[in-house]
This record gives sequence, structure tokens and C-alpha cells, in this order.
Amino acid sequence: MEKDSDVLTKYRAVTNKLKKRFLKKPNVSEGSEEFASLARTLKSQECPQYAGFCCLAQARCEHTLSNSAGEAQALTDAARAFLEAELTDRELRVPGFQEHLTAAINCYSHAIRVHIENKQIALAASLCLEVGNVLRKMNRPGEAIGHFQRASELQSQSALDCLSALQKVAECKMETKDYEGALAVLTEMAYLAHERGGSSLTGRPIGAYCDILAKCEITRVLLLLLLQPTPQRIRPEHAQTLEKYTWESCDTITEMYLGEDLYLLLQSVVMACQSQDLVSLKALQKDMWPLLEPNQNQLLHYVIHEHSHPSGEGV
Repeated sequence: MEKDSDVLTKYRAVTNKLKKRFLKKPNVSEGSEEFASLARTLKSQECPQYAGFCCLAQARCEHTLSNSAGEAQALTDAARAFLEAELTDRELRVPGFQEHLTAAINCYSHAIRVHIENKQIALAASLCLEVGNVLRKMNRPGEAIGHFQRASELQSQSALDCLSALQKVAECKMETKDYEGALAVLTEMAYLAHERGGSSLTGRPIGAYCDILAKCEITRVLLLLLLQPTPQRIRPEHAQTLEKYTWESCDTITEMYLGEDLYLLLQSVVMACQSQDLVSLKALQKDMWPLLEPNQNQLLHYVIHEHSHPSGEGV
């Protein structure tokens, strides 16, 4: 911050202009512009936390003017400014109570509420995703789950967007070792993709829905192999999923969106797990490694490790 810049004096000067006086109506629009200008100045001087407070003051002005779009944008700017301050503190290893992160999440939540009140559902969902991604980046996947879940609910009318948000929910649950929760979310995704992604002619999934179903199928199978539910505890739909990979069975629809090679490899993994053939499992891991996504490869590694430690030490 520049030495000759008295931010507090400028802030108070704008605030005083907005106070109600006898026979004089305050110019709220001008006050909003001055707060925005002060925020830009502070941001250019690398003082994002102070810029955030100015953006909040601007949001209050926009609320007074009944300008919901301006209010939401100012709140979003404030959230991003506080977030920038939090990231800077983390990089410099400054001790604190993460007050900037708390302020950022509160601003995001307020902006989301304003968007929802004004029927701007897509904008609200995008901010939910932004908050979730921020928390996940800061190694807080457990806190991110709620925001991704809310994004999926807001985008329920757009199947692909809803599925994308649910995918993030499942990934966060896996990062927090909530494998049963991740399995439930992926099962929900599979049902939604089958229901909303079917062709009007054949009823079979097409396009991007096939890719989503393939990811769900592989991850669900690996999660079931990792969890090893007993026959008494396994849900019927999960039992049916594993039954598709027995030698006597062949699901042509599943094979269609997985591809023959990957289907046969996954079938071999299931059979190797059932027969406790660790040598074959490790050999199959090399073949499947380039075909799987990073989180799926991690799950396969956990599956092999878990079968090497039957007592449960592997999970």
C-alpha cells in the first residue's frame, strides 16, 4: 500500500456521504461507484482483504438501489478478494484463523442466495461449483461436498451438468475415504444417466452419457471389490453389477460403452479378486493402468493392497 494513501479516511468520507441528512437524500449510486473505485485501487496495491471490505460496502449500496445483479456481482468480487488474501497468507505461511476464507465463503453464500431469489439458477450453481473447487483446492474435500451437492440440485433440469456436479461429490467422498458414500452417489449417477441419456429410438445411452456410464461402472466395480460387502449386506443393484462380470454372464450394453478390451480386463479383475489370485491382479494392474483415470488407478491399488491384507489394514 502506498504511504500517502489513507484508505480509512477515504472509506469514511464515502460512508459519511451516504448518511441520511435533513432534507437531503444521499446519492447511493455515486457511493457505490466510489466504493468500487476504492476497491480497484486497493487491489492494484495488493491489499485484497481491504478491497473485499470495499466490495461489501458496494454490495450494500446496490442492495439499497434494488440492483440485485450489481449486488451479486459485488458480493462475488468481495468473495474472490478475500480468497486471494487467504491464498497469499497460505503461501507466506502467515499464522491466522482462516478468517479470510470464512469471509469468502460467507460472501459466496450471500451471492448464491441473491441469485436464487432472482431466479438466476445457473449463476447460483456456477458459484456453488466455484466454492466447492476452492475448498477442494485447499484440501478440504469434506467441506466441498455440500457445495457440489447443492450445485447438482440446482442443475437438476440439466442432466449433464447435474451429473458433472455429482461426479465431483463422488470424488470428494473418495478423497475423504467415504467409499460407501461414493458408491451410493455413483449408483445414483448411473440411474440418472440411463434415465435421461437414452436414445428416443433405441432407449440406449448415447454420446456423453456413454462416457459417464463407463466411468461410473468402472469406479463402482472397483469400490465393490475394495469394500467386499458380505452377501447379507450387499444391495441388490450392487450384486447385479458384480454378476455382470462372471464368466457365465455377458452384458452387451455394458460392453458397448466400456469397450470389449476394458470389459474383459475388468471381468478378469473381478474373477481374480474372487479367487484371491494376487499374481494375476498385479499383472492386470499393468494392463489397466493406461486405461483408467488417476482416481480409478488409486482404487485399484487399494484393492490389491486390501487383498494383500485381509484383516482390513489395506483400506
